[in-house]
Amino acid sequence: MNISELLETILKGSKYLGTFPLAELLQYAVSRSVNGIAVAKDTPRERYLVFVKGEPEGAIYIDSNGTLYGDKAIMLIGGGEQFVLCDVKPDIVDALVMSCRVFEKSHLKQSTTYMVPEIGVKHVGIGVLTINLQRENAPINGVRVSIRKNGQIVGSDTTTGAGSVSFRVLHGTYTCMVQDRSQTVTNFQIMFDELHTKITLEL
Repeated sequence: MNISELLETILKGSKYLGTFPLAELLQYAVSRSVNGIAVAKDTPRERYLVFVKGEPEGAIYIDSNGTLYGDKAIMLIGGGEQFVLCDVKPDIVDALVMSCRVFEKSHLKQSTTYMVPEIGVKHVGIGVLTINLQRENAPINGVRVSIRKNGQIVGSDTTTGAGSVSFRVLHGTYTCMVQDRSQTVTNFQIMFDELHTKITLEL
């Protein structure tokens, strides 16, 4: 069994957590301390990231020319891929990282941020934005919520049992994207400032 077949076997027996662009994937993994494997396939290329407690500790790149591991594989991840993330047992990811460990993570980290600065704006506030989702006055849990600023995702999380998520961001206007369990996406325009720190959205 080659490495691609091995990884495919592992993923088939693992729990699906979601599909994310790179920046959102890294944010989600660290916020949930995920042990798992993410894969982006673009035939004939396959890119894998291996997460240990939320950190991208391993990487594998496979194409028709062969397989690259670790830092060499990381350099071939451009940032525009869509990754499918699966929860994998800690002992499996630990063993996998032994052969594909990433030592230089800056290539990945440079594309992620929870705060987007606005050039030319002075004295911009920062704080914790809490979004509550409800339907017919009842909280909705287990729904993915992402917020965008200037086209960039600056926060992503899944609602708690109380139907809420929180992000530490700059004051300003954001697009809030809510993806329910049927994969339907609803967009809301929201304003976050000192007077609007808790926002309730009705689905």
